[in-house]
Amino acid sequence: MNASTTVAPELATRLVDLRRAIHAEPELGLDLPRTQAKVLDALSGLDVEVTTGTALSSVVAVVRGRRRGRAVLLRGDMDALPLTETSSNRNDAPPPSTIDGVAHACGHDLHVAGVVGAAHLLAARRDELDGDVVLMFQPGEEGYDGARYMIDEGVLDAAGPRVSAAYALHVMASAVPHGVFATRPGPVLSASDYATVTVTGVGGHSAQPHLAADPLPAACAMVTTIQTRIARSIDVFDPVIIGVGRFEAGTAAAIIPTTARFEATLRSFSAAGRERAVALLRDVCTGVAATYGVTVDVEVSSGYGPTINTADEVDRVERTVTEVFGVERFLRWDAPWPASEDFSRVLDEVPGAFVGLGACPPEADPAACVDNHAGGAFFDESVIADAATLLAELAIRRLAT
Repeated sequence: MNASTTVAPELATRLVDLRRAIHAEPELGLDLPRTQAKVLDALSGLDVEVTTGTALSSVVAVVRGRRRGRAVLLRGDMDALPLTETSSNRNDAPPPSTIDGVAHACGHDLHVAGVVGAAHLLAARRDELDGDVVLMFQPGEEGYDGARYMIDEGVLDAAGPRVSAAYALHVMASAVPHGVFATRPGPVLSASDYATVTVTGVGGHSAQPHLAADPLPAACAMVTTIQTRIARSIDVFDPVIIGVGRFEAGTAAAIIPTTARFEATLRSFSAAGRERAVALLRDVCTGVAATYGVTVDVEVSSGYGPTINTADEVDRVERTVTEVFGVERFLRWDAPWPASEDFSRVLDEVPGAFVGLGACPPEADPAACVDNHAGGAFFDESVIADAATLLAELAIRRLAT
């Protein structure tokens, strides 16, 4: 590894300080003015071309190399989650969020610091770059489809030529050992779609159910039948998950309600699986409704598609990790994770790889740690320097091919 790709102690300290500043003032959605300002300040002084978004508080920075005509992209998402952070007794925990009910419990603050670190490393080696590097600082990953907005505003073509590859790192508070980079070829994360099912019957008195058409048992039957149908009609090698997370009906024990409603997420790992999940949900609900003498309306809204890694780019990640950090620092997942990500939008357009990075405490059992999206999730800041190093090395090596 070229020594200039190593994060110097002074830069490592600045990256941790940046992470902590972002962590203290988390923001939600597409409008992140304070976070955007921190990113712009962290990039000031570097010889990079910076633009900001129109529809969202994005930042795009281009590091120009010695040659033109090719480019790669590095993504760092910036938004937080609408939850309350649980205080930590650890001495190495960052100062807590100062915004009530908002917290960086998914580690995006580390992602921003990692990409800023990569910007510093790449700017120092611009005379060696066989092309340009686009740094994508993205709001709105947590359900707001920020990647789509940035693609619409031209992030993939920000350097001039369309980027030929894209990479994103995501820290993990559990499941992956500290400092280990983990990924796989093909589907690495699931698609996630959302459904609202409304069952309509005829209300009445619970003492005379024969004079009503009760939507509640029909809705209950739909929920249980969905799981049976999945088990018996979905290919286990292209799985589908339909999880009902909300169910509401009725106002009092003695009243048969007119409507019952439930909401579900549909997770799948291929375009065909995504279609099957929606078709199965509609088929079950329509059939059960007919059996119970009620009507049903199924509304499905599309979320993020499956995140699908390019096999050659995963091989490049493995080679880079093993050569730079050692073979023990790479893990190839056997199966994808049933979480979703809007980096899928980028990988639908260009080759690339989405990579997990274990950020639990070094001494901890990752299986026993609190997961991402929990108020008590803890991310060890020492991995930021390694994230910056890997991202910079991937960009350098990809441009050299």
